[in-house]
Amino acid sequence: MHLLRPQAIKPILDFHQHRRKTPFVMLYDVHTHAFHPKIAHKVLEQLNGHYGIQAIGNGTAEDLAQRVTDAGLDRFVVHTAATAPEQVIPANNWAIDLAQRFEQAIPFGSVHPGFEGWEAQLDKLESHGIKGLKIHPEFQQFWLDDPALEPIFEAARGRFTIMVHVGDKAQPQDNPSCPYKLMQVAKNFPGLTLIAAHMGGYLHWKWALDELIGSDVYIDTSSTIPYIDDATLAEIFRRHPRERILFGSDYPLFDPGTEAQRLKLRLGFSDAEVEELMTNPAQLFES
Repeated sequence: MHLLRPQAIKPILDFHQHRRKTPFVMLYDVHTHAFHPKIAHKVLEQLNGHYGIQAIGNGTAEDLAQRVTDAGLDRFVVHTAATAPEQVIPANNWAIDLAQRFEQAIPFGSVHPGFEGWEAQLDKLESHGIKGLKIHPEFQQFWLDDPALEPIFEAARGRFTIMVHVGDKAQPQDNPSCPYKLMQVAKNFPGLTLIAAHMGGYLHWKWALDELIGSDVYIDTSSTIPYIDDATLAEIFRRHPRERILFGSDYPLFDPGTEAQRLKLRLGFSDAEVEELMTNPAQLFES
């Protein structure tokens, strides 16, 4: 595994000073999270325990917005996922509040198959200009192939982009999400705009190469570069449509600027090639 430490990277790269080859296109971080200040520290403790790493930020929207600005980016897509049905309404109210308070934020709403009022929530989100939904089967405790999700996918088609957490430590058949389940959703609901987080599946990259990579599903770079081997990373970039690879940092687990630097060095990319991944989300949010 080729893991570059952030403190070894920062003096090398002038990406922030380069800014930018394409002056009229916004630069995006498509995968971030922010939490209410009252609960941010508790969420970070849970994330640190689950993934075994120390979060780089404090998890607040203010810290996220500053780090995105410091990285030279214009917009950030911020995700929340209701871990229980009763959390759907508060989660969506939080998304709407973020959209109102932070001009550069593109919040995604939340759905849960156990919440009976999901149709009204989709209408509410749409009426407030919310463009996407986040689904995290592992944390939300349902399976991506649960039939209860099918009417939600149908209702979201043509209305919302759906960011799906894919992968974890288990084998595909034992994990609530995996590249195979995600691709079955894509096949069952053609025209549904899907982003497979973590390059098609966190720790599931060999299965992503088997099933998902090369398809028209979007993938993002979040929580991948520190963990993936060089050959697999290169193969994903070789086979997947470049316009469907999106830059994502997974803040507060990682810093946007550091992840841009890490990505450049791992792949031997130019500043313009890294920037291309940051401009790709414009096709989803500026049309």
